[in-house]
Amino acid sequence: MKRRGTGLATSSGMLFRQLFDRDSSTYTYLLADERSGEALLIDPVLEQVDRDLQLVSDLGLRLALVLDTHVHADHVTGAGALRARTGAATISGVGGPGCADRLVRAGEVLRVGGVELEVIATPGHTDDSISYRAADRVFTGDALLIRAAGRTDFQNGDAGQLYDSISARLFTLPDATLVYPAHDYRGLTVSTIGEEKRFNARIAGKTREEFVTVMSSLRLPAPHRIHEAVPANRACGMAATLPVQG
Repeated sequence: MKRRGTGLATSSGMLFRQLFDRDSSTYTYLLADERSGEALLIDPVLEQVDRDLQLVSDLGLRLALVLDTHVHADHVTGAGALRARTGAATISGVGGPGCADRLVRAGEVLRVGGVELEVIATPGHTDDSISYRAADRVFTGDALLIRAAGRTDFQNGDAGQLYDSISARLFTLPDATLVYPAHDYRGLTVSTIGEEKRFNARIAGKTREEFVTVMSSLRLPAPHRIHEAVPANRACGMAATLPVQG
């Protein structure tokens, strides 16, 4: 496993950056097609919108899509503010916020230039959770974390459903597939499907029933911003707005 660093890499003409919000331990991902200059952001944080737009500008890119993996409970999404300031289209999974420009289902493909992302339905952490697969990597939101899995005790969470999502959809990807989650609280930035199948303490080697027992015994405190974040994110984060870019 790699620890937190610059997150800069390119693969087959794809520009990639991993960005971090310290307050919520959220990762935001920038992907772009180097030839066309079209870009997308996955799981942006409202307080980091200026940072993200500055990076897009510095790299000479045009933001075309803003993707959320689910309705977050621990931070307010920057999706609506980014749409207002750039005209980028906002994308969420079916069951997500009705304010999104497009609600996508499993098997749909999103494109920015030559970069393609396949939508994978991964409900269980929330009922609208989706992951995005791009070439040799998958962005798993809170469904599959590094050595963990997203909690299932609120927002229509379902531990059995999450087990099915991970075991039947994510763990069937090639072992070398890079796993980029929406959060990490220990400074870990990336794993692989093969590593998680072997070492993930919550699900590796466990039956569905055992996983449900593990998840029901976590007894975690509620996210401190849940009462603010969930309604704000169902409004695409526009409960708090930023000025339109001139």
